Amino acid sequence: MAVVLISGFMADETLWDEVKPELADFAPVIPLALREGETIEAMAMALLPALPDRFHLVGFSMGGYVAREIVRMAGDRVESLVLVATSARGDTEEMIRQRRSALRSPPERFKGLSRPAIQSSLHPNLRDDAEMMARVRDMGVRLGGHVFHRQSFIAREGDLDRLGDITVPTLIISADHDALRSDTEQHELVNGIAGAKHTTITDTGHMIPLEQPKALAVALKTWLSQQT
Repeated sequence: MAVVLISGFMADETLWDEVKPELADFAPVIPLALREGETIEAMAMALLPALPDRFHLVGFSMGGYVAREIVRMAGDRVESLVLVATSARGDTEEMIRQRRSALRSPPERFKGLSRPAIQSSLHPNLRDDAEMMARVRDMGVRLGGHVFHRQSFIAREGDLDRLGDITVPTLIISADHDALRSDTEQHELVNGIAGAKHTTITDTGHMIPLEQPKALAVALKTWLSQQT
């Protein structure tokens, strides 16, 4: 059965380049980026036409918010759900202010995420790794300034009170050095979705698919094998 991989904030399909080959037994594997939509719900609606009739759904970071909306919109098509390094909390006013403060320059001048923004998403040992920094920045450059403006303007509403709507088998995957998402947020997901399982990937920051693709692939393969 198909596996759909939804990328996160300013991450394109190449986020999954080292994970996708490891999932060959579950082909087709379909990576998708969040190029369209002015809200989380609109992003989910924009992706629906590209989705197969039945599929396993994996959402990373912002893609986790979108994945949960897809389950709510088309839950009868979702075989199982995996939420990677994400949250069910809404954006605070400070988070919204900081994100939108980056929109003062026109989209045409966008040259990728800033160095501090990229560093905050990585394990401490990788924050000065030029190759890893370039991989994260290049994804944003490929998506472009207009996508950056759309994604940055979105105020993510929390859905803690709606997690109980999700009834498909669900796995929560977190990182042991995630500076963007706390352990408490992971436990909120686990406790809010009935029967949800949880596993932690070690030696990684927020960008698990880039930092620890092999370990992530093992976790996904183990989970997917249990769902068939």
